[in-house]
Amino acid sequence: MNIDNESGVLDEALERLHISGPERLGRLTNHAPMVVESLASHGRSADVHRWLDLYSSHLEEFPAPFAPVTGADWPEALGDPRRAADWIAYFTREIADRPWRELLATWWPRLLPGMYGGSTHPVIRVGHAVRALTLNGENPPRLTELAHGLGYWAARHQPVTGITPLAAEPGVGALAALDSVPPIADPSGGFPTRLARVDRLPAWQDTTTDPDEARLRLTELVRAATHRYATHGHGNATMMVHAATAPNAVLRTLPALPRELWAPSLHAAWTASAAVTAMYAPAEPVAYTSPPVRLTGEEVMERALAHGDEHVIKMTDTALDVGDEQALAAALRCAELSDPLRG
Repeated sequence: MNIDNESGVLDEALERLHISGPERLGRLTNHAPMVVESLASHGRSADVHRWLDLYSSHLEEFPAPFAPVTGADWPEALGDPRRAADWIAYFTREIADRPWRELLATWWPRLLPGMYGGSTHPVIRVGHAVRALTLNGENPPRLTELAHGLGYWAARHQPVTGITPLAAEPGVGALAALDSVPPIADPSGGFPTRLARVDRLPAWQDTTTDPDEARLRLTELVRAATHRYATHGHGNATMMVHAATAPNAVLRTLPALPRELWAPSLHAAWTASAAVTAMYAPAEPVAYTSPPVRLTGEEVMERALAHGDEHVIKMTDTALDVGDEQALAAALRCAELSDPLRG
């Protein structure tokens, strides 16, 4: 996997997007930065601007500033969506003065407890930005994208509290742990409303402290959540995607973080994946059926791009990271369940 640096299409697209805000209609996420990074990472740079043209009606102007965020008052500004522009400006200043890995190491533990805000999209955007930086090096558009992602996360920071841990059987795998997640009592309303009703989750891997073990378990979680979409995505075609893409964003970020942050990252990612499962998973699965003709990863991405929906493309991106047959089937299932993008 390698972003096309010769054409600079990703950097052009990011510069084009940085005049837009992180949301639209006051609550819906701008997915374009994540999608263009996914496309560029899988050799589809030639399609980036065409896709952006189709998505352009979903973009809004960059929000107006509210009150500057400073190093002294940032705790009061955390989780205030009115200050998205102020947070982005703060991180833009910081990333100009400090190495980006140092900045990320400082802010990751501050932001991690609130990775559930914005339907987990902020951490996903950060994961895409980190992948671009780690695979291909830093330059102004990619550093600015990380600043936008961190700023969006800070503005939508939303911790989860009041969850009773349920005992998990020793040695249980991620797939079985997700299967054991109890649904919320009232599955109505949007993401913030449902999230407030999550009160019980299995305590899977809550005692893991070794960094290497944490990375293995996080990899297992991404695989399990991706596979599970093939059988459970019909619970909510869009929202069930995040049970896989949110922990995968954390997994992508681990190499850029100090090792002592890997285990806390696993625990937060599990909570996010399990909470989405509690909020949106259907009561009954459907049978997983292999595609009649086995497709390559490149062919599955081609289908996702033709479909155009942002969540389909991002689910395919994660499925390609997992890389096995059922993961690709999950990406195809996501396209089957989702409405195509219309320009």
